[in-house]
Amino acid sequence: MTKIAYLDCFSGVSGNMLLGAMIHAGLDEEVLRDTLSGLHLPAWRLTVQRVSVCGFAAIRVGVKSETEQPHRHLSDIRQILANSSLPEPVREKSLAVFIRLARAEAAVHGVGLEEVHFHEVGAVDAILDVVGTVAGFFHLDVKRFICSSLPLSRGWVRCAHGEIPLPAPAVSLLLKDIPVYGIELSQELVTPTGAAIVAELADGFGVMPPMTMKAAGYGAGTRKRDDGRPNLLRLCIGKSRQVDESQKVEVIETHLDDWNPEAWPHVSEQLLESGALDVSLVPIQMKKGRPGFLLRVICSPEYSHPLKKVIFRETTAIGLRFHCQQRMTLPRKAVTVDTPWGEVAAKAIETAEGEVITPEYEACRKLAKEKNVPFQNIYRAVIRG
Repeated sequence: MTKIAYLDCFSGVSGNMLLGAMIHAGLDEEVLRDTLSGLHLPAWRLTVQRVSVCGFAAIRVGVKSETEQPHRHLSDIRQILANSSLPEPVREKSLAVFIRLARAEAAVHGVGLEEVHFHEVGAVDAILDVVGTVAGFFHLDVKRFICSSLPLSRGWVRCAHGEIPLPAPAVSLLLKDIPVYGIELSQELVTPTGAAIVAELADGFGVMPPMTMKAAGYGAGTRKRDDGRPNLLRLCIGKSRQVDESQKVEVIETHLDDWNPEAWPHVSEQLLESGALDVSLVPIQMKKGRPGFLLRVICSPEYSHPLKKVIFRETTAIGLRFHCQQRMTLPRKAVTVDTPWGEVAAKAIETAEGEVITPEYEACRKLAKEKNVPFQNIYRAVIRG
């Protein structure tokens, strides 16, 4: 089963809150410290406090720096990461977060990417927040990360550029194509660092996906909310599961009459890699007798936004229809079956008549090509078990 993380941002998101939620949900504190030491940054100290927020146990993480922080550029961040001893996946993902943040800041200030001054987010605490969060997902072995919709407040916040309106301009750009909602509160809830992290790392946005819950942790913010509600971030860790009950899925459709269907293998592959459960292309007759196609995608609701972006990017669609439906699936699990030519991946499906083995097409095709044997021979061998 795949390990899933669901981030419930009922009070927004920031880098330090993410670190606190991760530690509370089971991330080893010493493993995190050891990983961050690989940045080779001087004179910093990670503080981890067990606190109570509105009666809820949580962890508040802070960073103490003993030296004055310079105004760093993207090139400085790139150099810090290049000289680090971080695991390669952590280094690459961390840099991707900073590049995304730099692009947003460059657009806000009308300057080039390498001209962006990282003020607050170039300080050691922001660097540790970003790298620590990426490292946290790495050490927790999270394979899918889903984030809730994000609450955006109004008002003003002081930064290196003076007073700026909320949500911060960079946050507004970072959250493009991400579901948000307004809240009547004059305090910052979503920081640029938090927005950049979820925008870069999240596989989807929406409701909590089906999972078997294993842990939940709360990260505490540094300030109290004026409305008295808890300033907390909740991280849920679980295992994906196949269930034999009704499930909610989203169906996305569009009609295409000016598109070259030769691209369909590429488009279907992109959709499946972006989280689609199933895709189909159906020939139809459209207005004025023109032939066309009905493109249909079925997905879990949390994957709908990235999938819609794929359709707009890879086809000539200028509009989409989508609605939620219930579905029912039989319990199934991934298995491997021995054949005279080697092991083959398959699915074991529980039916009323007993377990049925269904071969995985790609695994059969690959083995047939490698061993130079007919595809059907391998397929039948898997079914016979």
